[in-house]
Amino acid sequence: MPSLQENIHRVQKAIQTAAARQQKLPDEITLVAVTKTFPAALVNQAIRLGIRHIGENRIQEARLKLPQVDRAAARHFIGHLQRNKVKYAVKLFDIIQSVDNIGLAEEINARCAKISRKIPVLVEVNTSGESSKFGCLPGEALTLLKALDRLPNLSPRGFMTIAVFSEDPERVRPCFKLLKEIFDEAQGLPLENANINTLSMGMSSDYEIAIAEGATMVRIGTAIFGERQEQVEELAD
Repeated sequence: MPSLQENIHRVQKAIQTAAARQQKLPDEITLVAVTKTFPAALVNQAIRLGIRHIGENRIQEARLKLPQVDRAAARHFIGHLQRNKVKYAVKLFDIIQSVDNIGLAEEINARCAKISRKIPVLVEVNTSGESSKFGCLPGEALTLLKALDRLPNLSPRGFMTIAVFSEDPERVRPCFKLLKEIFDEAQGLPLENANINTLSMGMSSDYEIAIAEGATMVRIGTAIFGERQEQVEELAD
C-alpha cells in the first residue's frame, strides 16, 4: 500500500502535469486535502508533509477534530452548511466554500459581525442538475454573487461545484465548462467586496479534467488518504 507521502507526491505531480498542459504553474492550482473522517493525527502528518489547505464537510466532526490540528494549514468548509451550524463554522474555518442561498449568506454575515470578522466565501453552484446535490442553479449564481458582495462581513472569492459522478470524462466536463463560463462572466461585474479568483472544482476522480477546464483549486481526499474511515463521535449542539 502506498504511503501518505507517496500519495501526496503522486497527486502533486499529476497537478503539475495537468497545469503544464494549460500553460500554468503548479502553484496556480491550490490543493485542498479533504480530511473528513480521518483522525487529527493523520491530518497533522499530511501537514508535516507539506499540505497547506484542508477541507472538512461536517461541523460536528470539525468541532472535535480541528482543535487538535496544526494551524499551519488553512481550513476550508466544503460541505452543506445548515444555518444553525453557522455560529460554529465562522469560528472554525478560514473559508466557507458552500454558500448557495441568500438566507445562509445573511446568517454568516450576522455571525461574523458579532465577532468582528470578514470571511472569504465561495458560491456553490449545482452544475450537474442532480437533485441529490446542493448548490444554487447556474442561472442564479451571478445574482447570488452580487447579493453576497453587498454583505459587509463576506468576501466573495469565486465559485465551487461538484460535477456529476461518472467515469466518462465527457459527462463530467460540461459541469466544469459551465462553472468556468460563470466565473469568466463574474470577472466583468462591478463588485465592491469581491475578489473573484477562485474556481474550486475537481475531486479525486476528476481533478485533472477540472484543471483542463480552468480550475484554480481542487479538493482531493481518497487519492491522498485512501478510502473513508468511520465517522468520529458527534457533539451535541
